[in-house]
Amino acid sequence: MKFERVTMAALSSSTYISKSSINDFSFTNNKHSKTFFFLNKKLHSRPRNLSLNNALSVNQQLFSLQQETRDSDNGTLVPDSESVISSIKYHAEFTPSFSPEKFELPKAFYATAESVRDKLIVNWNATYAYHEEMNVKQAYYLSMEFLQGRALLNAIGNLELSGAYAEALTKLGHDLEDVAKQEPDAALGNGGLGRLASCFLDSLATLNYPAWGYGLRYKYGLFKQLITKDGQEEVAESWLEMGNPWEIPRNDVSYPIKFYGEVVNGPDGRKEWVGGENITAVAYDVPIPGYKTKTTINLRLWSTKVAPEYFDLNAFNSGDHPKAYEALKRAEKICYILYPGDESHEGKTLRLKQQYTLCSASLQDIIARFERRSGEALDWNKFPEKVAVQMNDTHPTLCIPELLRILIDYKGLSWKEAWEITQKTVAYTNHTVLPEALEKWSLNLLQQLLPRHVELIEMIDKELIDTIIAEYGIKDLELVKEKLKQMRVLDNVELPASVLEVLVQPEETPIVDLVKEEESTEEGSEEVTEATSEDDELKVKEPKEVKIIPKVTFETDPNQPKMVRMANLCVVGGHAVNGVAEIHSEIVKNEVFNDFYKLWPEKFQNKTNGVTPRRWISFCNPELSKIITKWTGTEDWVLNTEKLDELRNFADNEDLQSEWRKAKRINKEKMVSFLKEKTGYLVSPDAMFDVQVKRIHEYKRQLLNILGIVYRYKKMKEMSAEERKENFVPRVCVFGGKAFATYVQAKRIVKFITDVGATVNHDPDIGDLLKVVFVPDYNVTVAEVLIPGSDLSQHIRYTSISNLQFFFSLYGFDNWCPLIISTAGMEASGTSNMKFAMNGCIQIGTLDGANVEIRQEVGEENFFLFGAEAHEIAGLRKERSKGKFVPDPRFEEVKEYVRSGVFGPYNYNELMGSLEGNEGYGRADYFLVGKDFPAYIECQDEVDKAYRDQKKWTKMSILNTAGSHKFSSDRTIHQYARDIWTIEPLVLP
Repeated sequence: MKFERVTMAALSSSTYISKSSINDFSFTNNKHSKTFFFLNKKLHSRPRNLSLNNALSVNQQLFSLQQETRDSDNGTLVPDSESVISSIKYHAEFTPSFSPEKFELPKAFYATAESVRDKLIVNWNATYAYHEEMNVKQAYYLSMEFLQGRALLNAIGNLELSGAYAEALTKLGHDLEDVAKQEPDAALGNGGLGRLASCFLDSLATLNYPAWGYGLRYKYGLFKQLITKDGQEEVAESWLEMGNPWEIPRNDVSYPIKFYGEVVNGPDGRKEWVGGENITAVAYDVPIPGYKTKTTINLRLWSTKVAPEYFDLNAFNSGDHPKAYEALKRAEKICYILYPGDESHEGKTLRLKQQYTLCSASLQDIIARFERRSGEALDWNKFPEKVAVQMNDTHPTLCIPELLRILIDYKGLSWKEAWEITQKTVAYTNHTVLPEALEKWSLNLLQQLLPRHVELIEMIDKELIDTIIAEYGIKDLELVKEKLKQMRVLDNVELPASVLEVLVQPEETPIVDLVKEEESTEEGSEEVTEATSEDDELKVKEPKEVKIIPKVTFETDPNQPKMVRMANLCVVGGHAVNGVAEIHSEIVKNEVFNDFYKLWPEKFQNKTNGVTPRRWISFCNPELSKIITKWTGTEDWVLNTEKLDELRNFADNEDLQSEWRKAKRINKEKMVSFLKEKTGYLVSPDAMFDVQVKRIHEYKRQLLNILGIVYRYKKMKEMSAEERKENFVPRVCVFGGKAFATYVQAKRIVKFITDVGATVNHDPDIGDLLKVVFVPDYNVTVAEVLIPGSDLSQHIRYTSISNLQFFFSLYGFDNWCPLIISTAGMEASGTSNMKFAMNGCIQIGTLDGANVEIRQEVGEENFFLFGAEAHEIAGLRKERSKGKFVPDPRFEEVKEYVRSGVFGPYNYNELMGSLEGNEGYGRADYFLVGKDFPAYIECQDEVDKAYRDQKKWTKMSILNTAGSHKFSSDRTIHQYARDIWTIEPLVLP
């Protein structure tokens, strides 16, 4: 019987689903799903002892449950707490990760998560089966990062099971929040790039779009940040130490990945990539549930390994242990660390291996699915009609040559066919506005590691060259030379011989008139007679004008490396290029890729980033969510954030303002407890909570923030106690973020912040008037506490198009290094500002990225703006280089105060010195901290003034939440689906 088979499958392997069960539609039968979810409904025992020794057999209970769920089947059945208890007990007993004696918090978390996962698997199977049956076009989002955060509360929230699980765990002796705290954040991302990808997956599932995400399963993440007396220290993440209850290993889904080797011609004339190093990519699936929908999409993560035969048993037994497991470690380390350091050749090679593994495994999987769904009607021309591949930044660029390789070398398509299919399938999201920061790889490294791909990249480059020549002709060779210099995929690489034949011209000579002596010519004649002897003298008449046409050469620079420009490859190989904020997209068109925009204007679009309102308001801020629902009259705002705009109508309402302040107070009290737990510092909820949480980097200007705090502290110390209270609003200044392990200046900033905090927080004269707290190991879970409790959020960076030029010159990177884009690349939009705005946090910032759009939506009067504008920056730096900049006396005062040693013995000369001088290595205040310092502290005075008027401040807060209505990732995903992927929602029946 079908039911018996499903029951046994459920009991024997709840942590794994075979291919046969995925493709078997009967597995997702609604009654069977409910039966599985309500497993062991009547198995109850004491809360702390879950032994089932005295219980009925599992099969007997399932049989009785079959009848029970059938009787109650009147549509979608919402489990009650008793059913949830049974499910949790079952997993505590039969899928244990802990000893059976106790049911403590860690075990409670794993059993609860596995219970929730059962429901996700049922919905995942139903979604997968329906997508297979309908064979609709599907989007695939490829990203090196997915910063998911904890999954438990998000999953039960989306499944609308929060109440049932809270009640069930209470009956079992635990609190849901305490259980949820046992979950480590998945260490699959670092910053905004990964968080954006995760928000997009949530929206894709919620909006019922057929889509998957693809990434890598990093064992140790980026790093876990510790704060010690010496500043930041890094240790490996341990998120997989106890296993991941959300992932489903797919041991039957694996693909071969090759590195090195050589390219030969096969017997059929096709190219064959042979030899080299072979590894295997294995799939791990993470179900992503939508909100109030059955749709559950997939995040497929790849892990790497080699077959057991690669373990050299002879070497091991002879004592050469490193040689024995060399191949295993070489494969496994590909998925050890997110963004490994790449100063060394080995580091660069590992980074490139990571990128290729993501691209190759994902495309092989996508193509296999396309072939299976097509069946006998396989038509490769329809591939773009069924598949959309989105590259999140340039990390997945190798998708382009890899898709070509598979189509040409394995599927037998011609170059022309494969190239047309690839261009129609792939699209690219740009996150970087500085040309120098766009990813480049050494051609030599690529040639060694991926020889077949280099051949295909050369063909793409030749295709582009032909397009440029066809567009601009060869009359103006200087123009053509400039276009090739800016647009070619291959940088500093010789032009193909066939192209040189067309472009290279013979050297030009002046045109002159030759005349013989007058005695040999007739008067007035212009004819030149032939010389009759060596003594005959030819006269050269000086021309009035001699036009010299210089020879245009196309030579390479032997002193510079040969590189492959990945962003150019993305633009050429895809059908769409989008920026992630309005101002950023304009820079992409007019600056970064202007030559491409002139050639293909139809490719370029804007898709302003967004964040999911489920995680970032509804689940992390339930107090505020209740108020929004009450005053908008509906919960629909969770799915349609346009409803938030209705709050404008009540911004002056005293009842709403009172409720709003109470909700903020509750969140601030939670934040007080959290800060005490994480840092040991006790702060007052009566103070303004001023927060800056971002990656630590000079261009994000945490240094401006902390110097402003130091100035504030100095002024306080100069006043009496009464004067302090009269002149200053109490503040708790919170920092969070990681400095990349090799970024010395950023780590100095972390050390400086912690030293200031250690001094200020223990000063009895200051008390609660000022606290400075650095929260270690900032991640999604930390953000979910800090953002709802914040009063003021700082977004004070500068990311003008020339910002990172400083970074490259400062640290000696003549060419782009992959380390930079992941750890120091610009935020073209930013999404943390959107999360803060959604939670009613008022912002102080510059006109940069999405700040421009946020200020427009929330209202200029509800955003604290300061600083030089983008068009002024180049002139200000030029003025500085000429020695014309005169620093504000207050800026000089605060630097001198820092150097006085008031914050401890650490030598801050290097840090302060970076803000001084007019030019030179590590000098000249490139990010305009000194220039903006007076405007910044004056703007902070305006913040204090506004905060004192709590009625005004609360109104500003309400209008920030109302104005965030356009920054939902749902809105962004609808635009991607409509304009780039051309996919439609598919609601499960």
